Amino acid sequence: MKRLLSTLLGGAVFLSAASASAETLTIAGRDGPFADALELAVDAFLAENPDVEVERLELTGGGLLDTVTIAMREGSTAYDVIMIDDPWAPEFMARGWLADLDALGGGVDEDHVAPARDVSRHPYAEGPHYAVPFVGNVMLFAYNEAMFEKHGLPAPTSWTEVLEAARTIDAAEPEVTGAVFRGRKANPIVTGFLPILWSHGGEIVDAEGRAALDSEASVTALEFFLQLAEFAPEGVVNYNATEVRDALMQGATAMSIEVWPGWVPSLDDPAVSQVVGDVTITVAPGEVEGPAPMLGAWLVAIPETSENKELARRFIDFLTSAEMQKRLALEVGTPPTRESVYADPEVVAAYRWFPAQVAALKEAEPRPRIAEWARVETILGDYLQLALIGEMEPAEAIAEANERIARVLAD
Repeated sequence: MKRLLSTLLGGAVFLSAASASAETLTIAGRDGPFADALELAVDAFLAENPDVEVERLELTGGGLLDTVTIAMREGSTAYDVIMIDDPWAPEFMARGWLADLDALGGGVDEDHVAPARDVSRHPYAEGPHYAVPFVGNVMLFAYNEAMFEKHGLPAPTSWTEVLEAARTIDAAEPEVTGAVFRGRKANPIVTGFLPILWSHGGEIVDAEGRAALDSEASVTALEFFLQLAEFAPEGVVNYNATEVRDALMQGATAMSIEVWPGWVPSLDDPAVSQVVGDVTITVAPGEVEGPAPMLGAWLVAIPETSENKELARRFIDFLTSAEMQKRLALEVGTPPTRESVYADPEVVAAYRWFPAQVAALKEAEPRPRIAEWARVETILGDYLQLALIGEMEPAEAIAEANERIARVLAD
């Protein structure tokens, strides 16, 4: 007999194989599509390892962060494998909360896209691997190719061309806005702004960990962002993911400066989309510097306090193998982190945007590798929205945000 028990109770799923001397593996992971991926992988792992029991927690992003942070601080042995969002990694790694995977044997092979490997190491991009890339999320750019062709516009490769196209379409199409983005403060507006900031040569924190937002490049980037907002929908200041997806699917906008892999399939679903086959997904444009899409990878790691490190390492190797990443992509839609999977003909046939997605992953920029990122992001988001609603001038918003960020980094 294989699995004897599969129940969902209070966010925990218990899976086991029939064995009197079973090893137990406890996984703290995300809910939603991430949970579907872990369930598939765990089932396959149990089929090959009949002497293993698995307890799996399905938590929201905030719930997962709180749960594993408390466990790490208390030195708990409760978890053997944890999912972590890449912005959490700097704190977890610097505090010694995660096991050195290189010391356990293996590490991360170079088939994983380089930016995702880099955020799995401490110090960043140089030290040992303390995690393995699991989900290759990356920010993408979308434009309605049919609308562009109608107005004789080239595919935008720079933010300047994006602005010109938005102006042209906004003037020619009364029912269509030139562009859309998430304008809600905190994470939504910051996420949309970062690729614009980086491609204009701006940065939030420098290589020494000091506040570096207050620069001419940052002001220019925010001025551009506000120009683009003139061709966005009314009320964009309150837009989040649902509003952006709806605008794209209804053909109500020509471009979205931010699209994530999980949003894309609905664009080609005739049951919900009015633009099937019309929207092109591509890498975010460049400007002064090349494209700089934001990395949104999820990683898997082993707590240093785990009492089952060898088993946990075996599961992580299984979960992040090329074979399993292909299965997860085809059966669940999980974005891979391995270049070989993106090149697989069967996978590309299923997801027409995957060549653009892997290109974006190769160009991806991570959020600053600082433990204080959550506080910094909140500050920046507040000031970006103040500029967006016209309560502060761009230079003033940038300067004040930088001053507050500097205080956070000095704490």
